[in-house]
Amino acid sequence: MAAREPAKRIIQQVRPILSVDREEARQRVINLYKAWHRTAPFIVEKFDIPKSVPQVRQKLKEEFIKNKDVSDVRVIDMLVIKGQMELKEITKIWKQKGHIMRYWQESIEYKPNDFLSKFMSGHN
Repeated sequence: MAAREPAKRIIQQVRPILSVDREEARQRVINLYKAWHRTAPFIVEKFDIPKSVPQVRQKLKEEFIKNKDVSDVRVIDMLVIKGQMELKEITKIWKQKGHIMRYWQESIEYKPNDFLSKFMSGHN
């Protein structure tokens, strides 16, 4: 039991970043999602991307669902801060069309499986 005492004290000393509890963090995430949702028409218009507003909102939903299993309040707060920074960069038009379109880029890089593809990509 003595080993648990120091760990408990360390956990109590950790300070929250923004939110005090999970409910407050949840509310911040919802507010960020709403702000992004309202920005979708602006993104389509200003960046002239070949996507519709519903497609942008669907991608937004996918990005938020990626992090749905995060349970640590401090991590949630950091993700909210990064989301707010990203939103600000987009609304101030500090990003370019390529940065926005990168969200639709496939993240899986398929490895070449035939001889010619391996040779062209530089693999043995």
